[in-house]
Amino acid sequence: MKKEKIVVTAGTFDILHPGHYHILKYAKSLGDKLIVIVARDETVKKLKGRKPIIPEEQRRLMVEALKPVDKAILGSLNNKLEPILNIKPDVIVLGPDQQTFDTDQLKEELKRYNLDVDIVKCEEYVKCPFHSSYHIVKEIIERWKRGEFKD
Repeated sequence: MKKEKIVVTAGTFDILHPGHYHILKYAKSLGDKLIVIVARDETVKKLKGRKPIIPEEQRRLMVEALKPVDKAILGSLNNKLEPILNIKPDVIVLGPDQQTFDTDQLKEELKRYNLDVDIVKCEEYVKCPFHSSYHIVKEIIERWKRGEFKD
């Protein structure tokens, strides 16, 4: 029986947009099962200097509802590698905007735990009017100021 090829990707997924779907679809194409690690609220606050708009469990639920995703879990508050060590994926997919990762260093770190994982960077960045949570929020604020929203 053939072993299932497990792919993992991770992110904040604060306000879902086409860029999120693109990376998830790409990641799923690299294996049989896609598991997504959704960043915890506290982690986002540390990395981005602000807490996410959408709470972590709601973000996890929405990501898991997307067609390419087999399972979505919350990241660890203690050790960013903890979910990876538990899942033992064959492939880790990094998004085009995830520059904070040194792929060689990550690969070496995982080898210390006896994990030989392919690390793939999704290079293609989806360009559309609302390709980031930032641009979506900015548009909402501008429309709010113009009085386009009513209670």
